[in-house]
Parts: sequence; structure tokens; C-alpha cells
Amino acid sequence: MSDPLRVLAAGDHFVLPPLIREALGKQVACEVGELKLGWPLEPFGPVAEVTEASDAEDELIEALAGVPVLVTQMGPVTERVLDACPDLRLVVVCRGGPVNVNLDAARRHDVRVCYAPGRNAAATAEFTVGLLLAALRRIPQAHNLLASQGSWEGATYYTYEHSGLELEDLPVGLVGYGAVGSRVARVLCAFGARVTVYDPYVRGEIHGLRVPSLDELLRRSRLITLHARLTPETRGLIGARELALLPRGAVVVNVARGPLLDEDALCDALASGQLSAAALDTYAREPLPPHSRLRALADRVVLTPHLGGASRAVAEKAARIAAAEVGRWARGEPLAHALT
Repeated sequence: MSDPLRVLAAGDHFVLPPLIREALGKQVACEVGELKLGWPLEPFGPVAEVTEASDAEDELIEALAGVPVLVTQMGPVTERVLDACPDLRLVVVCRGGPVNVNLDAARRHDVRVCYAPGRNAAATAEFTVGLLLAALRRIPQAHNLLASQGSWEGATYYTYEHSGLELEDLPVGLVGYGAVGSRVARVLCAFGARVTVYDPYVRGEIHGLRVPSLDELLRRSRLITLHARLTPETRGLIGARELALLPRGAVVVNVARGPLLDEDALCDALASGQLSAAALDTYAREPLPPHSRLRALADRVVLTPHLGGASRAVAEKAARIAAAEVGRWARGEPLAHALT
């Protein structure tokens, strides 16, 4: 009788190791070791040659001794880790993309790499709509005045000059129409917004009007929300030139990736009145630096600490998707979400 498959569940404070263990138990007979990394209580960042990972190479190497399968969200699967773990054969990342894995090194070491697409699409779409409404109607600013300062001054947001925009009949532009953007579009259409979409990679039917260029979308939209992936092509996609194409008093929402947006250009546009508001969940640098200009614009911006995908359902879905891949691999079946 063969020994049970050994798996390391390198979870964190969101995708908990016991969630991974439980999901694995429904897929395959295995011996599961647990390692709990510090994210999100400890921010992720670049580790060696990978991005958005926990700084835990040494802990991962120690825990992977003799282990062929790793399931993780933030574990840094660097060349150093792969070199030190010759028994490793499969890495499953509980995220929409394996940005914490050196894919080239994994190929050289004959390690399969899988990920968990779509795990947080619903949560991020819902959060986007929440931020969007908060920015349009000045909800956080009014709350802070009343709850923190005991002031009724938020009533000024009921004056014509300072009142917000409503979604019904509002021209809203979506930059990107993937798993998140398409869900946001459906919700906004239900509100009665006039939705316009720019995504050169999407074919077929969409909710809203497709436009052939980003410039056209910007000229049409009083609010834009970003849903593009961060690539060399999309880094800095929205800068000073693009913001100037929006009608004066427009609103910008970003729950995708911070570097899609030029933050200095955004702050300039907010200060000049070109933009009336912005709502951000992601930033060029995370955590948001204490000296960030965005902090001085609190009356015009809604800022949250990268919470778009923070729902219990996301953690549970991620564990289930990852465990299903381990089950397929163990049974010799084709992997559903493999990159190597």
C-alpha cells in the first residue's frame, strides 16, 4: 500500500490552512502539513524575483522538505525555493494569477503550476459598486463628519452645489470586461446607468455599448471604473492626458491594480476640479505611504486598504478550486487551470 500524498497547506490569515486541509480531504487521501503566513496582517511585496508574496522563503523551504505538493496564496515560490525543494512537483496558487511564482524556474524544475481563476470576481464586483456609490454620494465623508466629529455639516451635501451624482442615466465607462467588469456592468445596467465598455480582447455580447478606443470611452463617461489586468501594456493606462479627456467633474474608481492609474495625475485632477471624486482600493505602493498626496484629499476620495476580494466566500472558493486541482493531479487527470 503506497504512502498518502504529502501536501503543504501554506495558508495565511485569509485562506486559512484548515480551509485548505478540509477542501483537500474531500478530493484526495493525503497527509497535510500546515504553515500560516502573515498576510494580510503583514503586507505582501516583492520577494527576490517574484511579486506580491509573503517574505517567507526560509519558512517555506523548511516546511517543503520531502513534500511534492504545495497549496498556497502568498508563499514565495522563487528560484531559491525551487532549487532547495527537489521533491516539489505541483504548486497550486489560491489566487487569480500566480504572481508569487517564478514560472520560468518552475518549468526548468518540471514543476506544474496552477491557479484559481474567478475566485474573487463576485466579491470584487460587489465591492466596486459599493465604492462607486460611496464616492458618488459622499457617504464616507458625511459619516466621518457626523460619527467622528459630531458635526451636522455633512448636510451641505444636500445643497445643489455639493450634492452627488446618481447612477440612473449616468454615463459610466468600464475599462476592461473580464470576470469582474462584466459583473459590474450587469449591476450598473440594473441601476439604469448608461454603460460603455472598452476592452480590445473581449468578443461577443456585452452589457452596454462597446466602443473601439479608450479615448472615446473617456469622452463619453462621467464615471470610469478600471477592470484591466496589470501588464506592461496597461501600466500607467490612465494618466494626465486620459483624465483630461473626461468631462469636468468626473469620478474615477479603481479596485483593480494601483499602477493602472497615475496617482500624481489623479491628485492633480482632483485638486483642479477636473475630477470631483475618486475611490481607490489599490495603489502604486502598498501599504499607502504616509506622505501620499491622496491623504490630503480626504474630502474628495474614498480610500480602502485593498479589500476588494475580502469575503469569506472567496477564501472558501479558493481552497475548493485549489483542492480540486490537487485531486486531478493525484488521479492523473488533466489540470483545469495550469500554466506550466
